[in-house]
Amino acid sequence: MRAVVKDGMGIFTPQGFLDGNNSASFLSIEDIEATTKLNADMILVSLKKVVFFNRNGLDAFVKMFMRVRSASHATVGFCDYNEKKFKAIGNFYKDDLNFSLFLTQEVASLFASSFKNQSKNVLLYSEDKSQRAAMAIELHDNGHNPIITQTYEEFQEKAKAENAYDVIIENTYLGQMGQQVATRVTGNAIIYTVSSFLDTEIGSTFNIAYHNNSLNVGFRLFIFDAYKVVSMNVHALNFFSKLASSSAEYNATICFVGMTFEKTPIEFKETLEDSGIMFFEQMDDILQNKELLNELGASSAASVKNKRAINKVMVTELPNFIDATVATIEMMTNSQAIKEAAKVDKIEISDKENKIASSIGFYGDMDGMVMLVFPVEIAKKACELLIGEETDDIEMILDTLAELVNIVGGKVKTLLSEQGINVDITLPRTYPNVDALLEIAQDKKGVQVDLSFSGDNFLFFLTR
Repeated sequence: MRAVVKDGMGIFTPQGFLDGNNSASFLSIEDIEATTKLNADMILVSLKKVVFFNRNGLDAFVKMFMRVRSASHATVGFCDYNEKKFKAIGNFYKDDLNFSLFLTQEVASLFASSFKNQSKNVLLYSEDKSQRAAMAIELHDNGHNPIITQTYEEFQEKAKAENAYDVIIENTYLGQMGQQVATRVTGNAIIYTVSSFLDTEIGSTFNIAYHNNSLNVGFRLFIFDAYKVVSMNVHALNFFSKLASSSAEYNATICFVGMTFEKTPIEFKETLEDSGIMFFEQMDDILQNKELLNELGASSAASVKNKRAINKVMVTELPNFIDATVATIEMMTNSQAIKEAAKVDKIEISDKENKIASSIGFYGDMDGMVMLVFPVEIAKKACELLIGEETDDIEMILDTLAELVNIVGGKVKTLLSEQGINVDITLPRTYPNVDALLEIAQDKKGVQVDLSFSGDNFLFFLTR
């Protein structure tokens, strides 16, 4: 089965059942080799004629996606499915969903470079906030007018308007636009979800590299959502005690919310409290207490061991970091970046007034962090598309800025991947003022690049 190429899109259309036993009959090595040589922006598998599929049935196509993307950097994924199929694919690949899902070929075309400048009014919804931001940016970059809805109720209401939108997007996912992790961030608190029986397996299932890099980026409050935890044994007790001890080196706080001790010895709680872990009955006890949330999650100078200098590999890849940052902000602000200065030293910010900042970490084949300092006006303008309106609400701007920086991180991840460098990224950390960022930067040395957008100074800093 060969892909049919039209307008820069290559489409495979298998039929019937995809259950692993017959996938090979649909896709031969010759088909895959031919596909990698196609001059197409997108290589998609249409599921409109597929009656049934399971994970094994899709795996052959997913493996093809990886080879195609490695060879041609084309967008790859599935299209033409219903909501049930969309959810099934999400469940199959929830830990490794690095390809795209487009509800229809028409939706896919909106994200293809061959269809640029064919402006459409697009109503957009995704329950994943980062995906909403990613799709809005890509649509805007392709010349479309995205209208973002923040809730499903708002989406349903707007979708009722006849002839108001050229295309309506839901049940769509952009692959490699960031990192899906079993965490979420609220008010600069990272929330982990744990459940069932906490035992020795927590040491292997908890992403300690992600946690450590989140500390390095500047997160200081980590909350374990433990409503569904049944019990904890001594192995888990030791794990969390050590985690609290290592986090204390950064002056970070670890909290448990919703944990009951009906089947867990109460002395375990006392031991964890002695190690510095705090316990709360309800999540709102923290998240709705702004004073407490700010106190626990505030940046704080800490004597961090093993400070490391920026290395040659990072300097070599610097253009990828700059390109991802500049391209995103230029597009969002409709202005051109001008490079003013670059140096290797500690971060230096001459004018701290009316500035906010964000940082995002990366780790894997190389590790480090990017710090970005925005004039408030640039941040407001850059975030306006994602918010859907102008606002002076600094909390909303900071929250939206995190989504924007997450997109930058996703672009960096993709660019590095094309160089054979595989990294994961943390969630972004935001700072309401420059002093909060400088507490994290401390004595770190890195590459500082000063830029300006329409006369407003912007600072990029790459460090470890």
